[in-house]
Amino acid sequence: MYTFSNRLKIGALILIGIGMLGMGIGFVTAPSSVEDAKAMVAAHDEEGQGESHAEDGDHGAALADHSMVAEHDAAHDEHLLHQLQNRPWSALYVAAFFFFMISLGVLAFYAIQRAAQAGWSPILFRVMEGITSYLVPGGIIIIVIFVLSVLHWNHMFVWMDPEVVADDALLQGKAGYLDPVFFLIRAVIFLGGWILYREISRKLSLAQDAANDDSNFKKNFKWSAGFLVFYLVTESMMSWDWIMSVDPHWFSTLFGWYVFASMMVSGITVIALITIYLKSKGYLPDVNDSHIHDLAKFMFGFSIFWTYLWFSQFMLIWYANIPEEVTYFVTRIEDFKLPFFGMVAMNFVFPVLLLMNSDYKRINWFVVMTGIVILAGHYMDIFNMIMPATVGDQWYIGIPEIGAVCFFAGLFIFWVFRALTKAPLQPKRNPFIEESKHFHY
Repeated sequence: MYTFSNRLKIGALILIGIGMLGMGIGFVTAPSSVEDAKAMVAAHDEEGQGESHAEDGDHGAALADHSMVAEHDAAHDEHLLHQLQNRPWSALYVAAFFFFMISLGVLAFYAIQRAAQAGWSPILFRVMEGITSYLVPGGIIIIVIFVLSVLHWNHMFVWMDPEVVADDALLQGKAGYLDPVFFLIRAVIFLGGWILYREISRKLSLAQDAANDDSNFKKNFKWSAGFLVFYLVTESMMSWDWIMSVDPHWFSTLFGWYVFASMMVSGITVIALITIYLKSKGYLPDVNDSHIHDLAKFMFGFSIFWTYLWFSQFMLIWYANIPEEVTYFVTRIEDFKLPFFGMVAMNFVFPVLLLMNSDYKRINWFVVMTGIVILAGHYMDIFNMIMPATVGDQWYIGIPEIGAVCFFAGLFIFWVFRALTKAPLQPKRNPFIEESKHFHY
C-alpha cells in the first residue's frame, strides 16, 4: 500500500498556498475602471513590458470613416478594461482546464486499455485510477468558473453578454446553441458522464481483486467500450464549448481532434512521470523498462499526431486565406509569437529529437526531462487557445499565471497521491496481471 509522504504532502500544500496568494494578487490588482486600466497600460509601457495597441486601431479606422471617433475611443477603452479584468480569470481558467484535461486524457487512455484488453498495462491501472480521481475537484472548479461567467463576473465568453449578441448577426445565428443555460447543462452532462464511468470502473476494478471469477473484469470491459463512444462525442462538444467558443466567430472542424491529441499526450506523460516516481520510491516493483518504453512510445506517437493536426489546421487555413478564418492565426502570430511558435518546438521538435531513439525511451531521467518539456508545451498550447481571445495583446507571464499553475499543480498532486493511498498499487486478480508483470521485449 502506498503511503503519502509528509514531504510530498507539505510540498503540495505549499504550492496551493503560493498559488492562492498569486491568484489573489492578480484579482486584487485588476483594474476596476477605465482610468485604472489606462494607468496600468501606461505604467507597463514605461517599463518596457507592455505592447502597443496599434492593432486595435485597425478597428478604429473603420469607425472613423463613419465619424464615430468618440464612440470608438469609448469602446476601445471599455475593451481594454475587459481585457485587463479578464487576465486573472483567464490565468485561472487556463490552469484549471490544463490539469483537468490531464485527468480526462488519462481516463480515456485507461478506458482504451480496458476495452482493448491490453496485456502490458494492467500493472499501471491503479496509477491511472489515482490520476482520474482529480476529475471530481477539477471538474467542480471548472463548473464554478462557468457559473460565474454566466453571472457576468468576467468577460471571457463574449457570447454570454446579451448586448454583444444584440449587435452581432453571426452570434444571433448561433444563439440557439451558445445559450448560457444550455451551455451549463451540457457541461454538467459531460462531467457527470465522465465521473460516473470513472467511479463505476474504479469500483469494479477493486471488486475484481476480491472476486473468485472474472465477472467484474468483463463488466468493466463493457462499461469501458460504451464509455469510449460517449467520450468521443462529448470530448468534441466540450472542446467547442469550453475552448473554441471564446472565439465565437471562428471555428475549425479539426478542433475536437486537436484538443484530444493534446489531452492524450499530456495524460500519458503524467502516467509516466508518476510511475517513474513511485518506482524510484520502492513501489511498483514489477514495473520494468519495457513499461516505461511503451509509455514513452505513446508520448512520442501522440506528439507526432498532435503536430499533424496542428499543421493540418494551420496550413489549410493559411493557404485558403479566408479573412474570417485566418484572423485566428494572425492574432496569435502578431501578439503571441513567442508562445505560439515556442510551444510548437516544445511539443514537436523536442520530443521527436529525444524520443526517436528506442534506447532513450528506457532511460527514466530522459523520459522525465522530456515529459516536463511536453507538459510545459501543452500548457502553452492551452494558453494560446484562450488568452488571445480574452486578454488580447495585454498578456504576459506574471504573478496570476504562475500563481494559477502553482495552485492547480499543488491541488493535483495532493488529490492524486492521496487517492493512490486508498488501494493497493498493483491489481491482484486481473486476468492479464501476470502477462503485465512479465512484459518484456
